[in-house]
Amino acid sequence: MLNWALVFFVFALIAGLFGFGGIAGAAAGIAQILFFIFLALLVLSFVAKAVRGKGVS
Repeated sequence: MLNWALVFFVFALIAGLFGFGGIAGAAAGIAQILFFIFLALLVLSFVAKAVRGKGVS
């Protein structure tokens, strides 16, 4: 999921460079949503491992 966020971020940078502001904004928005979903799942997995007693590593 982080890979897709990076892909959309790079796509937004390239679109912005060529003057496609609407497409760049949409791609940046998608990248931001994917990044925050990734962070939420990462924290959730850390909490789940800590609760199960295996520790966070």
